[in-house]
Amino acid sequence: MKKLYSVVALLAITLLSSCELVGDIFKAGAYTGIIIVVIIIALIIWLLSKFRGRG
Repeated sequence: MKKLYSVVALLAITLLSSCELVGDIFKAGAYTGIIIVVIIIALIIWLLSKFRGRG
């Protein structure tokens, strides 16, 4: 189970730390950025609740 947490954390860090992504979000607009951030946070919370429920 700890390996799965490590893989999920590594994947999230890799996908969410891109400076290019941040630049594109700012180009798209503030509301788009807010919506994307809310969706990502909701997805992370959902994934964590699924993994903790099984343990």
